[in-house]
Amino acid sequence: MENQDEYKYQRAKEKVKELKDFYTNLLTYCLVIPFLAYINYQTTSFIWVVFPALGWGFGLILHWMHATGYNPFLGKNWEERTIQELMRDDKF
Repeated sequence: MENQDEYKYQRAKEKVKELKDFYTNLLTYCLVIPFLAYINYQTTSFIWVVFPALGWGFGLILHWMHATGYNPFLGKNWEERTIQELMRDDKF
C-alpha cells in the first residue's frame, strides 16, 4: 500500500511540475510577444511579429495539451489505459 501511495505522490508531483512549466511558458509568452510587437511597430511597416506569435502560440497549445493530458485523437487517459492493458495481458 505504501508503494502505491508513493507512486501516486510521484505522479502528482510530476503533474504539478508540468503545469508549473506550462504556466511559466504562458507568462513568458504574454510578456515577450507584446515587447516584440512594440519593437516591430517602432522599426518597420512589415508585420513580422505574427510569425513568432503564431509559432510560439502553436507550441504553447501543444504544451498545454501535454500538461493537461488533453488528446483529441486518443482520448483522455489513453496512455494509462494502454499501459494497464499491456501489463494485464503481458503483450509487450
